[in-house]
Amino acid sequence: MDIVALDTNIAVDVLNGKSAVIELLQQFESICLPVTVSGELLFGAKNSANRARNEPRYQAFITSCVLLDINALVADTYAEVRLQLKQAGRPIPENDIWIAALCITYDVPLVSRDQHFEYVTGLQLQRLA
Repeated sequence: MDIVALDTNIAVDVLNGKSAVIELLQQFESICLPVTVSGELLFGAKNSANRARNEPRYQAFITSCVLLDINALVADTYAEVRLQLKQAGRPIPENDIWIAALCITYDVPLVSRDQHFEYVTGLQLQRLA
């Protein structure tokens, strides 16, 4: 695979300089961020004790990635994913439904540590321990 999308927990690892995660991601030509992840990262930066230091650093990281943005196709995929999870009795956090819908629509594998993404049919998932 030449392209991969990052869940928030993996993006935070990169921002925190976790070398094992950074090394793993170097095999990809393109790193994508679902717009929802971008929002979660920016909230974390703005809400941190070191906002003045973190916000520009997080903005630079987000800018260095390919942003997966929401459109009508993503909204339709979101509705399908949410319905599938409801019918299966496997709810997951709302933002994670959007992240999954973005990755499915754009056909980009997601790197995450969150096990609940395994419940999403059609999502290409690469888990990190």
